[in-house]
Amino acid sequence: MNKHKRHEIFQRLKDANPEPTTELNYSTPFELLVAVVLSAQATDKGVNKATARLFPVANTPEAILALGEDGLKEHIKTIGLFNSKAANVIKLCRMLVDLHGGQVPQDRASLEALPGVGRKTANVVLNTAFGQPTIAVDTHIFRVSNRTGIAKGKNVKEVEERLLRHVPAEFRQDAHHWLILHGRYVCLARKPRCGACTIYDLCEYKAKTE
Repeated sequence: MNKHKRHEIFQRLKDANPEPTTELNYSTPFELLVAVVLSAQATDKGVNKATARLFPVANTPEAILALGEDGLKEHIKTIGLFNSKAANVIKLCRMLVDLHGGQVPQDRASLEALPGVGRKTANVVLNTAFGQPTIAVDTHIFRVSNRTGIAKGKNVKEVEERLLRHVPAEFRQDAHHWLILHGRYVCLARKPRCGACTIYDLCEYKAKTE
């Protein structure tokens, strides 16, 4: 795929959705960080239901620590893997208080040092909370990038590196939101909705559906 085709792909995605953002509900960088940690192997809808109960009660590291692990579990028990996630969030909150004055750090190394925070989570927080042009590669982005030919790679790291290299700078800030939403609602895993796709004629997927 050449750069002109990539530019047109992202221009069309932008035209269709000029201001994309995460579907996780949050109002502060800390709320976003917790929501993304909770979203591993869970749906955004399910996480939003849990955080709608949690955040009015505790939406700072100090407040969640005051709840304690068992108290936190009561608020997030509808989410898969809630036991391990609760343990990680408590440890994460303790580190934020002890090492960062209760604030979410704005650098990758510090974020990835937090329990339950991997590269993808750090990328989401850096991009969505702090406006850095990172690209978080989840299963949707991995599929869309490989299927369309935008950025092919054997693993998420390869896809991330190629997206950062090939996505035009003007689109980089919002690229991962467009690709996630495209994968979630149009370029579905089992049966992509090619007939409803705004980039149908630009996509290099050979097994297109009608």
